[in-house]
Amino acid sequence: MAKGNINVAVENIFPLIKKFLYSDHEIFLRELISNATDATTKLKHLISIGEAKTELGDAKIEISIDKDAKTLTIKDQGLGMTMDEVEKYINQIAFSGAEEFLEKYKDDKNDTGVIGHFGLGFYSAFMVAEKVEIFTKSFKDEPAAHWSCDGSPEYTLVEHDKKDRGTEIVLHIAEDSTEFLEESKIRGLLTKYNRFNQVPIKFGTKKVNDPTHEPKTTKDKDGKEVTEPHRQIEVDDIINNTNPAWTKAPADLNDEDYKNFYRELYPMQFEESLFHIHLNVDYPFNLTGILFFPKLSQNLDMQKDKIQLYQNQVFVTDNVEGIVPDFLQMLKGVIDSPDIPLNVSRSYLQADGAVKKISGYITKKVADKLTSLFKKDRADFEKKWNDIKVIIEYGMLSEDKFFDKAKKFALYPTVADTYFTFDELIEKTKDTQVDKDGNHVILYAANKDAQHSYIQAAKDKGYEVLILDSPIISHLMQKLEGGDAKVKFTRVDADHIDNLIKKDDNVISKLSDEEKEKLKPIIESAVPKETYTVQLEAMDSNASPFMITVPEFMRRMKEMQATGGGGMMGMGNFPDMYNLVVNTNSPLVSEILNTKTEKKQQRLISQAFDLAKLSQNLLHGEELTNFIKRSYDLIK
Repeated sequence: MAKGNINVAVENIFPLIKKFLYSDHEIFLRELISNATDATTKLKHLISIGEAKTELGDAKIEISIDKDAKTLTIKDQGLGMTMDEVEKYINQIAFSGAEEFLEKYKDDKNDTGVIGHFGLGFYSAFMVAEKVEIFTKSFKDEPAAHWSCDGSPEYTLVEHDKKDRGTEIVLHIAEDSTEFLEESKIRGLLTKYNRFNQVPIKFGTKKVNDPTHEPKTTKDKDGKEVTEPHRQIEVDDIINNTNPAWTKAPADLNDEDYKNFYRELYPMQFEESLFHIHLNVDYPFNLTGILFFPKLSQNLDMQKDKIQLYQNQVFVTDNVEGIVPDFLQMLKGVIDSPDIPLNVSRSYLQADGAVKKISGYITKKVADKLTSLFKKDRADFEKKWNDIKVIIEYGMLSEDKFFDKAKKFALYPTVADTYFTFDELIEKTKDTQVDKDGNHVILYAANKDAQHSYIQAAKDKGYEVLILDSPIISHLMQKLEGGDAKVKFTRVDADHIDNLIKKDDNVISKLSDEEKEKLKPIIESAVPKETYTVQLEAMDSNASPFMITVPEFMRRMKEMQATGGGGMMGMGNFPDMYNLVVNTNSPLVSEILNTKTEKKQQRLISQAFDLAKLSQNLLHGEELTNFIKRSYDLIK
């Protein structure tokens, strides 16, 4: 029997491991299964190159619980260890067997699939165990070994009579960690971290119908047919899919395969994804994965953390900040790469140049896929636009390279349910929507119903009106305008239509300057001056007598600040300000001016003003009640 002290750089490594090294105690199981997976894949590789004279057999990893003994056991059928190897790899912390193995076979063309990078993985067991035992027998013709440690730096190592190849790790669960003796807890951890593990994982058994038994159908005493129940047999409960979709070549998968994988990833998600993007690159880094575009709501409070990061099919995290561009974190799916640098506990990404390269590749791949979908079936792309536009617009704002590519497929829908790319839109409106100063004015509405009268006025002029209603559209308009000083986005309710796109021809006012000077204070006295600025404009006599407009600059700055940055400081708290545009060519306005009784004059102003507010959805509460009562009085 050998006894000794574990070779560590501090007096007692175990409290340090338990308190600081691992951010989450539950990952001990992931680490131990990763080691078991390494042992199995290593053996498979050594057999394939003739260095191991044995048969792999039906190698699997077994997890078992003994509540009475308070133990949790992880057993593999991998290459095992000799006593010397236990001494080397277990007792000398931070000497990673996986790293040494990879270094030895780094020039071999076969992919070993080894997960482990850190010799510390095994010691995560002491986060939940008061004592750990290892029973291991190497594939080499040497005696088995039994290692034991109670969480102190002291250990024992003796020969053992274990006959079968592989390693069995027995965790004697500590009193403060008995939750890890519950089957539901362990099954949950296996599902979370190892449901796509490379090696089959057995966790107990389950009953299934016997495939060799065909139930007989007989007739009862009344002559009715009765079928006997299926005969059940007990089989290993394998909890993982060892060959998930992302590990296969795209050519070997069809649409149904991708749909099934989406359901496998998100069993509680009832809506199908819109489309998928299969990532597959082996240079200058290794990365595979599948990203799905889900249907998104229009608000910015969207759930992230739906993309799962794996390392050789072992779950690492669903926080992919850094490796996946921010705008794509609203997608769902899987990314798997052995080249992603992690910290020692394999829980967090480390800052690294490779991460930036991977992020750039993902951005390019998504842009290329969207371009392909747009070109292949534009009609289908247009149908999906409302469900994906927030992601694309966010990407155009945050990634310049994506912006350059997306300008060719990003769509701008109109109130007439037609769709234009930006270049198509400019071409379509170049003859009608350029003002006298050469500005190319793009008109848009945020709500087709609420801004109907303004939209109709623009349509009567032959103008195209877009529907732009995403929460970040103000930011995107700012960026598009920055690329061309002559292009201006203006909402249809920012002014009356003749002022939005000023042409050379000016409408002559029916009111004289003296009459306008008399009219303006009359109107101003009847409206809240802290909220409304009265401006007199000569418009078509058939246009509305009163019109409320929202200055484009002020409204856009407030919207931009409300959705994060870009606006002027303090604009989000600035009170709403409106223009009350009075049509000096309207017969009603002339009547207001010429009415002899102040009471009638005030009633006409109030009614016209309330109608203008109603068209902008600004009439509520007591004001709305008074308006309705006044309207009934007028028709009596």
